[in-house]
Amino acid sequence: MTSYHDGHRQLQDRFDSRRIADRLEEVTYRTALTDGDRVFIESSDMFFLATSDAAGYPDCSYKGGDPGFVRVLGDAELAWPDYDGNGQFRSLGNIAVHAPVALLFIDWQRPRRLRVHGRATLAFDDPAMSSMAGAQVLVRVAVDRIFPNCPRYVHTMERGVASPFVPREGEEPPVPGWKQDDRFAPCLPAPRKPHG
Repeated sequence: MTSYHDGHRQLQDRFDSRRIADRLEEVTYRTALTDGDRVFIESSDMFFLATSDAAGYPDCSYKGGDPGFVRVLGDAELAWPDYDGNGQFRSLGNIAVHAPVALLFIDWQRPRRLRVHGRATLAFDDPAMSSMAGAQVLVRVAVDRIFPNCPRYVHTMERGVASPFVPREGEEPPVPGWKQDDRFAPCLPAPRKPHG
């Protein structure tokens, strides 16, 4: 069964790329994470997450943390902690009503990209959260397909300074400026008790 739908096929036929698309799917697509995928994913400090709501309206967000914040739990499962944010829950709200997700991991130093498609679930009391500083929710993804993506147009960039806001064991992150803004401060949720 192919991962391509009629829209893909119409453009592949228009630009005579159906043969290469089929070969890429045949040779590079897989349903199980390899050891190389695990190393790449668990060494990443960020990825882009695509979700959509029940009506199909898309959203895309950046997810960042220290390397290793995304964990490969098995040949076809990965997870990451969701940290305190602005409370809109755009990505997680979409996952709550529509499970399909796409993750894009990028290595900016030696241009490389890896796509992961799957179905996400939200876990609020998952035992794995106890070892993840700052986790409000654990997002688990059952992987449907993994495939590399051509890195030709990825700009080479050096890794900068890690965000001081990333939760770390034994450290209290600074309070973001927007939470101290008089327009938003009165509307913030009550402080949460630490998980555990």
